[in-house]
Amino acid sequence: MDGRLVYLFAQDFTVFGGSLSETYAEKICKIMDLAMKVGAPVVGLNDSGGARIQEGVVSLGGYAEIFLRNTLASGVVPHYGRIDGRLVYLFAQDFTVFGGSLSETYAEKICKIMDLAMKVGAPVVGLNDSGGARIQEGVVSLGGYAEIFLRNTLASGVVPQISAIMGPCAGGAVYSPAITDFILMVKDTSYMFVTGPDVIKTVTHEEVSMNELGGAMTHNSTSGVAHFAVADDRECLATIRELLAFLPGNNTEDPPVRPSADPWDREDAQLNSLIPEDPHLPYDIKELIKSVVDRHDFFEVHRHHARNIVVGFARLDGRPVGIVANQPAVLAGTLDIAASIKAARFVRFCDAFNLPLVTFEDVPGFLPGTAQEYGGIIKQGAKLLYAFAEATVPKITVITRKAYGGAYCVMASKHIRTDLNFAYPTAEIAVMGPEGAVNILYRNELRSAERPEEFRAERVAEFRRKFASPYIAARRGFIDEVIEPRVTRAKLVTGLRMLANKRDFNPPRKHGNIPL
Repeated sequence: MDGRLVYLFAQDFTVFGGSLSETYAEKICKIMDLAMKVGAPVVGLNDSGGARIQEGVVSLGGYAEIFLRNTLASGVVPHYGRIDGRLVYLFAQDFTVFGGSLSETYAEKICKIMDLAMKVGAPVVGLNDSGGARIQEGVVSLGGYAEIFLRNTLASGVVPQISAIMGPCAGGAVYSPAITDFILMVKDTSYMFVTGPDVIKTVTHEEVSMNELGGAMTHNSTSGVAHFAVADDRECLATIRELLAFLPGNNTEDPPVRPSADPWDREDAQLNSLIPEDPHLPYDIKELIKSVVDRHDFFEVHRHHARNIVVGFARLDGRPVGIVANQPAVLAGTLDIAASIKAARFVRFCDAFNLPLVTFEDVPGFLPGTAQEYGGIIKQGAKLLYAFAEATVPKITVITRKAYGGAYCVMASKHIRTDLNFAYPTAEIAVMGPEGAVNILYRNELRSAERPEEFRAERVAEFRRKFASPYIAARRGFIDEVIEPRVTRAKLVTGLRMLANKRDFNPPRKHGNIPL
């Protein structure tokens, strides 16, 4: 038909009134199977009086087989296209067909598109809107999910994977998005949970709404499962396009560089006064980030979760970079369980896809408390240490103020293969803060002093001068240069240019054993 392949069947009313027999059904099914295999349309010219009565239930079974083929090809739409001229593979679940429930063929189509994406090296985007497994297919449907999970795992670190939750995503279906790199959720219309409100009420007698249990803000702020919360489907798709603009097609490519009209050596004198003289006062690290990146454009990831650490993408001299920064305005920038996991995941993504890492450090330590210790802060904090240490992409760190104790080591210090380490004159690099150190070192003297507060202030100033100064660390080679805040952008750009062809390797191994 116009040079394009089309499959067709025509019912003949002159033979038994066109009534459907077993062989009749087999012939239609065969033509539909062929059409699905080669991806061609099917046209049916219907002129039938119904089932062939003489064949009884066999004839009705033939109708069921035809109906099955009509639905097997439905429920998901796989496709490929280009975004900003770059190849992207995509599948979209169709909730209007059996509630978007997953069948065997449905899963095969998703697996095929993911296999193709890995072969050619292009990102995969999944638009999720499904009620779960197709109950009628039983374990076959569950097997389809497992096949998809396998592809998600094999594609991890090979091609970027993005999941958009644009409707329900429940039960086993949630584990496919969970393995992917980024999850977007549409407010008020999307939900993710392993067990729904009705099951929870039956088992635990808890009453919770769909939105409270698995809505967009629940997973963006509380659980940290999702990375973006968007207002509607249109914003969801626009956010995906914006995210993909920072990412390479696969792990063998470099991120896409764009020409930048922003001068590489642009200075910002206001940065010299951004950080308060009083080390106990907060400031917003995002102001610093936006000041130094191209066009002041910072694409934040995981904005609502673990807000004491900030992660996201930006460009410097046109080149995409991943940014990790302690946020002094929230929990004084301390590292806790949620922040460590959030940052570790982001660092490992950047390393997998050749995105240089820029770290802004202002960390007084790990958040103290029994909740943190019982929750495994030792193991969780080690995840971030592991992620920075194993990363082989270019790494630059800027210490803006505090860098105390083990948290100093964790936040991309020189000792774990960071290439360039800068510090502002306001930086304090020490085992602990001056006040805490003085309380320990001069415990007896403070008890016997006539004016303990005056004595403490003198000792704190002395400790800060002798041990917490960035110049002490610079003399030992732990800091490459003490810089003025206003020249931060120029230092970062020249550093990234110098490191553009960096090659670093880890010891040969099957894989490391990160403390999960």
